[in-house]
Amino acid sequence: MGRVTARRRVHHVTAEDAVARPDTLVVEEPLEIRVNGAPLTVTMRTPGSDVELAQGFLLTEGIIGSREDIVSVRYCRGATEDGVNTYNVLDVTLASDVPPPDVDPTRNFYTTSSCGVCGKASLDAVRLISRHGPGDDPSTVTAETLSALPEKLRGRQKVFAATGGLHGAALFTTAGAVLAVREDIGRHNAVDKVVGWALEQRRIPLGGTVLLVSGRASFELTQKAVMAGIPVLAAVSAPSSLAVDLAGQSGLTLVAFLRGDSMNVYTRPDRVRN
Repeated sequence: MGRVTARRRVHHVTAEDAVARPDTLVVEEPLEIRVNGAPLTVTMRTPGSDVELAQGFLLTEGIIGSREDIVSVRYCRGATEDGVNTYNVLDVTLASDVPPPDVDPTRNFYTTSSCGVCGKASLDAVRLISRHGPGDDPSTVTAETLSALPEKLRGRQKVFAATGGLHGAALFTTAGAVLAVREDIGRHNAVDKVVGWALEQRRIPLGGTVLLVSGRASFELTQKAVMAGIPVLAAVSAPSSLAVDLAGQSGLTLVAFLRGDSMNVYTRPDRVRN
């Protein structure tokens, strides 16, 4: 398994001085996900929780709907000439009754750490129909509970504290209890890892939960929440217009600019109680 952090020399420059010193950086490496032996996608990620990442990705892309759809997930030999296992290639074997993904030029799964959607050929290709839509979820959450979540997430971002270079995603109950926290250089990967954890725990759909992300609420992160059946998505930064549109169409409560006791509730405000 690859390291999460790496050390590099850096020249730290201030108005008074310049000093050479070691610096801790987050590791970024490619992960190739194969399905039934066939390459599906490559994503740049921080090593760790790779099985969760692969499983969460397959669920949020609509390829699987439950843990029972997967027979096995295993690391396989990498692309090196000597066949050494680089722990950067995962092969997922689907159950016999699960159709394999349709990989064609109109649906490009290649993702980067900064944007998971930009490789898609069109918005129509990412407007997936969720098997676990959150629209009918009766859960509610208090504004006080939401306000306390960012601090709970930050307190569990150990690698971010050391590097300053990671996104975080956390899953909470609507009472504010922490279920899972994951970090990754890609915000979409962090969410997939959390969803993959829930899949492994057989907790999909994720009714009665709140997903908090450390950055902005993009269309893609909103889609992932919808696909997992999460009723409330909260972000410390801004949402995009498409994220708000998708949340409104799907019955998802979208909260953004969650800072202190202030927040904006863009859709389904009936779920947020004072």
